[in-house]
Amino acid sequence: MKKLSFLFIIFSLFLNAQSEKENISAIKKFQNELNTEYLNPKESPLRGDNLKNFKQHPFFPINLKYRVEAKLTKVKNPVPFELPTSSGHFQKYQEYGIAEFELDGKKYALTIYQNLRLIEMEKYKDHLFLPFRDETNGKETYGGGKYMDLRIPKGDEIVLDFNQSYQPFCAYNAFDYNCPIVPEKNKLPVRIEAGVMYEDVYHH
Repeated sequence: MKKLSFLFIIFSLFLNAQSEKENISAIKKFQNELNTEYLNPKESPLRGDNLKNFKQHPFFPINLKYRVEAKLTKVKNPVPFELPTSSGHFQKYQEYGIAEFELDGKKYALTIYQNLRLIEMEKYKDHLFLPFRDETNGKETYGGGKYMDLRIPKGDEIVLDFNQSYQPFCAYNAFDYNCPIVPEKNKLPVRIEAGVMYEDVYHH
């Protein structure tokens, strides 16, 4: 019996190691794809010397502590509303659900949204949008907050990997882009040291 218990522990450790390896690989893929996007003049928000001088994004060190499994409570009968943007305009969204999670033993909740224009497109029909702010904003990250792209999960849990969070385009080019402002309810009273960092060299 002891032998079986020992083998079970070894097998569990092996599965955890494999899962950790896959999660880190997914984060590195996100980082590589984001760098590639910003280096491509057709996709990058950067212009002129900012594009010319760009090499790669600074990232916080990968930390799987910031990859959390959240309980997702879907909003019943969501009401469309207009979310203000950085340029003083509005974009139509609706609340999709509330994600509740723990970080360092404390409980937090973030509201997840759907862009009503995007979800009409086949490519983005299951797209979810998570804008948030935290205590790194205005220091290591953009003052206006960060974003995370998600997909509708099959069940009532959703993975929030803050290692895959990024700054909005208007953090790099406030003249050409119109970015949703993070709702006050999505401000976290904690430092989220994960995802893309920000070097304030873009003059806005």
